Amino acid sequence: MTHHPLLTVSLGLWQDRPPGEVRLTARTADRLGYPELWVGEMATYDAFALATALGTETERIQLTVGPLAVAVRDPMTIARGAASVADLTGRRVGVAIGTSSPLVVGEWHGRDRGRPVTRLRESAQVLRELLDGGKPSFAGETVRTRGYHLRLDAPGSELTVAAFGESAIGVAATTADRMVLNLITPASAATLVGHLRRAAAEAGRPAPRVAAWVTAAVDPTEDAVEQIRRAVVGYLAAPGYGEMFAEAGFGDVVEFARTRPHPRDLLAAVPVELVQAVALVGDEAAIRTRLAEYGHAGVDEVALVPVSVDADPGGEKTLTALRPADAP
Repeated sequence: MTHHPLLTVSLGLWQDRPPGEVRLTARTADRLGYPELWVGEMATYDAFALATALGTETERIQLTVGPLAVAVRDPMTIARGAASVADLTGRRVGVAIGTSSPLVVGEWHGRDRGRPVTRLRESAQVLRELLDGGKPSFAGETVRTRGYHLRLDAPGSELTVAAFGESAIGVAATTADRMVLNLITPASAATLVGHLRRAAAEAGRPAPRVAAWVTAAVDPTEDAVEQIRRAVVGYLAAPGYGEMFAEAGFGDVVEFARTRPHPRDLLAAVPVELVQAVALVGDEAAIRTRLAEYGHAGVDEVALVPVSVDADPGGEKTLTALRPADAP
């Protein structure tokens, strides 16, 4: 039996598009009956502020804020933010956390990204208690808190951990309700799902559900494919991601990326086939087939990250084509 993953929506936060287009994406996802909207954080909007605004502009869609960088936001600020969004919007609000990148943590914020997995684990432990209304007293290697509990109603948020390497997967297996993967092929997803299930079994707890953020463009224009190519470039030389692309048959591109070429030259070296390996591009039938491959790999949920270009602002056409079968 073919397993089709649940489809949700994640805001693209495309840096080459007007920031406000994410509001169109959110309203479209809500109108079409998608059950959940992921509100991430990049270089434009504060995630909690954006989630609050979107909660007031939509009717029913659930909100998940993040992944938020645990080296930048401490558990108290994350829990208070989630409770704020839930109180101000009346929506169910989930929280996603991750280690983020050296660029964001070290260069943008000037924070220490040392011991990232320890910080991820300790943050998840404290967050779980805070989100459930507790008053944790915790003194770890990277996280400390004492005496605070939410003054707003505890949101009881579902906790998602963004993971890729085995250590972070171990954190997800022991602390999270859900694990999320980003920029992943179905084959690599199957391997990571296997790691998660083994780690959860060793910890004596049920394996968390698995979500994957996957960029999507139905009947894409050249601009749409180009937008995805540009987004992929920064990951080609990264540890873990490079190996995944190499396993998918693009070892020559990865090898070139690790020589630190000019970004323009690296972009020119990215073939369309590489985009097709980690994104949902093609006609609706081809994308449905690809979604089934993610389901077969053990992915329970695909968060569609719709491409936004002049021919499809906010990804409205893509989201309409892939709308849930039981949507109103």
